[in-house]
Amino acid sequence: KLGANALFLNTAFSGPQLADVVAREQPAALIFDQEFTEVLAGAGKDRRRFVAWSEPDTGSADPLLEALIAHGSRADRSPPTKRGKAIILTSGTTGTPKGASRSQPKSLDPAAALLSRIPLKAREKTLIAAPLFHSWGFAHFTLGLSLSSTYVLRRRFDPEAILALATREECTALVVVPVMLQRFLELPDEVLRRFDLSRVRSVPVSGSALPGSLSGRWMDLFGENLFNLYGSTEVAWATIATPRDLRQAPGTAGRPPRGTIVRLYDAKGETVHGEGQTGRIFVGNELQFEGYTGGGSKDVIDGLMSSGDVGHFDSDGRLFVDGRDDDMIVSGGENVFPAEVEDLLAGHDSVAEAAVFGVEDEQFGQRLTAVVVRRPGAQLTQEEIQAYVKTNLAGYKVPREVRFMDELPRTSTGKVLKRELR
Repeated sequence: KLGANALFLNTAFSGPQLADVVAREQPAALIFDQEFTEVLAGAGKDRRRFVAWSEPDTGSADPLLEALIAHGSRADRSPPTKRGKAIILTSGTTGTPKGASRSQPKSLDPAAALLSRIPLKAREKTLIAAPLFHSWGFAHFTLGLSLSSTYVLRRRFDPEAILALATREECTALVVVPVMLQRFLELPDEVLRRFDLSRVRSVPVSGSALPGSLSGRWMDLFGENLFNLYGSTEVAWATIATPRDLRQAPGTAGRPPRGTIVRLYDAKGETVHGEGQTGRIFVGNELQFEGYTGGGSKDVIDGLMSSGDVGHFDSDGRLFVDGRDDDMIVSGGENVFPAEVEDLLAGHDSVAEAAVFGVEDEQFGQRLTAVVVRRPGAQLTQEEIQAYVKTNLAGYKVPREVRFMDELPRTSTGKVLKRELR
């Protein structure tokens, strides 16, 4: 209504990262919760600052947002000459996070497209566990305004507390990112059995790859309520997989909803046709972003924008994402997508999570390295990992090196930071 642009900052960023983003984006003011006062010291220097939330009976060196509102003019304002925009930061998995600017939708078609696949209903309770500064959490926040939803929120993610909250509040939707599903399912069975999620009609998930083993186990425990949306901050959504899709084709990203076009192109910009043929994924819909605030955009072909990934379609028109278009490696003359190996390892009984990537190799040009997190109490060796991959995939897809860690480094939205593993 004000015509102002809203920039959403990642609460997991360090002080220097926040200072860099603020210096680039130049917001007129910072609005934050009191707990972030210290980390915003550099970013907020010589800038208007307002505290939105603070602990009761605690003082604040910065003025409260409530005071700003109380002293504001009550007079009607003239309508702005242009609508405000939302600026969401990219995840930064491959470098410095960029600001992605997007105007408000011109119609209700995008909401109708989402609701045509995911059974969200008006005037019900939605627990948004996904971060609200992330495009996935923010999308459900704005959609909830249209649906007159009751939001159920928690300041920090805790798997047991989130399930307890969904049970107590009788939520009908639980919005998550894949790593949250993984954390839920790492809880002991006796803990999981304590929660009644029978009212949860839909669990929309997005933000990173959803392994088939993870979606299968969730639905085995909590029913056919999982909906996997594939997209990016830049292209919004591309495809949605229903529970039936995830059962019939584990690991699929699903099919494009109404109003969305998904097409594959090769390196020369020619359309890729045929079942199982891999190409760069390009998407067209009403919600494409308008470019990075610092300049630049994604590749565009025939009016469709690159998602930054490569993938293929199966015989039923379901999309499978094979990995980032810059993740593919050539080892001994063979093309290898690390995501295929990661998905396989995710299904191993002794593997909690795994990351696979390419490194330089004098003999083969490049070779695969796997970083594996064992499940508690599991005993697993490099040789056992290599034998498992060799049994299920081609020999050139076997990681030549396997490292074990207690935890993979991730962004706040659950994407693995592979640059920190290399």
